Amino acid sequence: MAPPRVLVVDDEPMVREVLSRYLRRDGFEVATAADGEEALVQFGEIEPDLVLLDLMLPRVDGYEVFRRLRERAPTPVIMLTARGEETDRIVGLEGGADDYIGKPFSPREVVARVRAVLRRIGPGEPAPEVIEFDWIEIETERRVVRVDGEPVTLTRKEFDLLHHFASHPGITLTRSQLLEEVWDFAWDGDSSTVTVHVRRLREKIEPDPSEPVHLLTVWGVGYRFEP
Repeated sequence: MAPPRVLVVDDEPMVREVLSRYLRRDGFEVATAADGEEALVQFGEIEPDLVLLDLMLPRVDGYEVFRRLRERAPTPVIMLTARGEETDRIVGLEGGADDYIGKPFSPREVVARVRAVLRRIGPGEPAPEVIEFDWIEIETERRVVRVDGEPVTLTRKEFDLLHHFASHPGITLTRSQLLEEVWDFAWDGDSSTVTVHVRRLREKIEPDPSEPVHLLTVWGVGYRFEP
């Protein structure tokens, strides 16, 4: 089996060099791009399994690159940025990014995050083909969701989170549990990733997202899926 291919997009040569070295050491094939236009060309040529994407890019900025990548394929994207504001992180996550890493970062952490994302989208334990309740139907293999008979479009991570909730109906799941079981990394005190994705799910599956009846907040603890 060929090793996973990672496209590293960053305008800083040192960042590209260090990440490439650590990724190759861990068994990945690596391609790099120094700006947004080069990233789009490389993406089409090598068809990577994952993209590490800096947001502050020359020629075409990272957000626009991300938008165009999503139009082409559901390839997982981990965003890299020197910005530290929570709003920047939330914008990235709400846009459908699979993960978000702020600079400065540890190269080992980046490699671990890459492996975690690829593990989540790779083959795993056999799952039920369909999870179905009165109002919602979730096809596991095809990753198709219908609400009241109508298909809804979910990002890869939204589907993973919904599938996890639906597999544990009526059970309160803490934010740290969700990070470990859906995102596959330990809780570091920041649960904004979970909060953002729950809000996006509610907008797509709830009759009234402002007053959810299926994906409920258990204050001070986490969330509970009530089918």
